[in-house]
Amino acid sequence: FYGHRMTGDFVTGNPRLSLQFVTAYLVEEALSIDNLFVFLLIFRFFKVASPLQHKVLFWGIFGAIVMRGLFIASGLVLLNRFRWVTYIFGAIILYTGFKLLFGQEDGENPARGFIARFAQRHLRLTNDFSGAAFTVRRNGVRYFTTLALVLLVVEVTDVIFATDSIPAVLAITRQPYVVFTSNVFAILGLRALYFALASLMDLFHQLHYGLAAILLLIGIEMLGSNYFAIPTVYTFAFIVAALAASILFSLATRPASEHNSAR
Repeated sequence: FYGHRMTGDFVTGNPRLSLQFVTAYLVEEALSIDNLFVFLLIFRFFKVASPLQHKVLFWGIFGAIVMRGLFIASGLVLLNRFRWVTYIFGAIILYTGFKLLFGQEDGENPARGFIARFAQRHLRLTNDFSGAAFTVRRNGVRYFTTLALVLLVVEVTDVIFATDSIPAVLAITRQPYVVFTSNVFAILGLRALYFALASLMDLFHQLHYGLAAILLLIGIEMLGSNYFAIPTVYTFAFIVAALAASILFSLATRPASEHNSAR
């Protein structure tokens, strides 16, 4: 009944819910762009061909929808039962924002991280992609292929990113239908967005400043939710302005690598 009522609100044109949906979608999609840089590093490290990237992202998105659904349900339950969880989520968002602002992102490629090392140590893995399969049987023994390892690293990386993107969306709206659908639409567009921007990602080298500004605003809004409320329309306008400014700044300045190679 609740989902039907929410759907009816969208159909009949509820401006408040519609604005919340668009704002939540924009936040999730903007933070997903940052994820794409990491996915690109993973694919380059494992030398994954473009057709296989399509397959990894397809199954990665399917897994991401399931995991984020669990994250959203858990987050809403915690927020509704324990008001102090709001401060924890706000602190997580602020911490991530400051890391992005001061360029303190984790420098380690997830392909070299703990999950990859753990899988290589404890799973039977092949040294090739074995066509396009995730598992292969050799001499009567089932092995995971390198493609399965790539999928595992991508899935775990997305779960890590969800720890700040989901709280950021929950700071905008607590409506389960809006939170889940905005996330699903953003994730479904992630695959197409990756291949559209894969060759252009180096141009957006200043995007982290815009993402940091967005996270800092949302973190402050969440920490101060008991004392003040920023209208969603202002949050939406700020997100658009921050993304536009960081993109224009990226286009106006040259990447450090390109600057050094020109010397």
